[in-house]
Amino acid sequence: MNIDQLYDNQLNLINTNQKISVEERLKYLKKLKNEININEENIYNALDLDLSKPRFETYATEIGFLINEIDLFIRKLKSWAKPHNVTPALINFPSKDYIIYEPYGKVLVISPWNYPFQLALLPAMSAFAAGNNVVLKPSEHTPNTSSLIKKLSKKYFQVN
Repeated sequence: MNIDQLYDNQLNLINTNQKISVEERLKYLKKLKNEININEENIYNALDLDLSKPRFETYATEIGFLINEIDLFIRKLKSWAKPHNVTPALINFPSKDYIIYEPYGKVLVISPWNYPFQLALLPAMSAFAAGNNVVLKPSEHTPNTSSLIKKLSKKYFQVN
């Protein structure tokens, strides 16, 4: 699939006005966390093959960091997604004003080579949790990690 087709697919998805509910996003986040935990050894191996990254560094900078962020999103996503009251301007008196959070629609994430697992999945996961459609382009300099990311993503998301 070329970039024009991918862009058109994303645009068509957005134009259908089908939004993923907060509960459904939470379900995907929990599945992602579970998949990372199940494949921890595969992540160690892929990063060792690509970057000769030691296990402790891999856990501290890639796996553990990502798991902590997923846990934060799981805990806070419902409150982040709720409309928030704000103080109305005097010119609008009497009124009730709110900030209502809406997704942008489509997001492109291009990950770098130096932290290929964490810097691919964290921004993609954050954009998805906010309700956006995400196109993820892993680094071509880390083929084993990129392949693993694609394999993990295929289980739960539409991957092209």
